[in-house]
Amino acid sequence: MEILCTALLIYALLILVRIVLTWFPLDPDGAMATVGGVLFVLTDPILAPLRRALPAVRIGSVALDLSPIIVLFGIQFIRFGLGCS
Repeated sequence: MEILCTALLIYALLILVRIVLTWFPLDPDGAMATVGGVLFVLTDPILAPLRRALPAVRIGSVALDLSPIIVLFGIQFIRFGLGCS
């Protein structure tokens, strides 16, 4: 059970890092672009279907993607159900 709790925590951290990386422009030839690419490959299997089902919320001229927030809440809900600390 502890392995599953740890895996869920690591996945939540990967999503958080992905969120932060989207706030900054990345040089396509830089090391952070490689890190971002790996994060996208690891997190897209969960985020992409949710993103297709739930369109971004428009706030003026900005579109807010809610899929990472929903996945993070889902992970926390599952962790709570498993009794993770």
